[in-house]
Amino acid sequence: MNENSTPNNISNRLEQRWERRQERRKLRNGGGEWILGIVLILLGGFIYLQTMKIYTLNNWWALFILIPGLAALVEAWRVYRAAEGKFTRRARGSLILGVGLLLVTGIFLLGLNWTIFGPILLVLAGAGMIVNGMLPD
Repeated sequence: MNENSTPNNISNRLEQRWERRQERRKLRNGGGEWILGIVLILLGGFIYLQTMKIYTLNNWWALFILIPGLAALVEAWRVYRAAEGKFTRRARGSLILGVGLLLVTGIFLLGLNWTIFGPILLVLAGAGMIVNGMLPD
């Protein structure tokens, strides 16, 4: 029996493996509740503003763009934490997607001029993708 296969070493390795698996499960399962919470808060806020006649939400359907945008931001955070604080290519890609979708939602909800902000958004998205591809993992 060699040194690495003693019962004590095997037990320690199994315990470390179990702890890493539990940490991955915590990272994988977290985050879903607060997305729904943010969506409900935003929806309630818009309904309140509309009831008080402060702001009328004409493009309410744009809130459906907000949901995958928030999900992409949560994914970026989850990947960042799983990589132990390293901003990997996958985390940056999810962040770029999330911010882009949030900006599109903002353009529609605020009734901004799409012909002005659309090209700017495309240029920013392209620049983000180029920078993401050039940076190391």
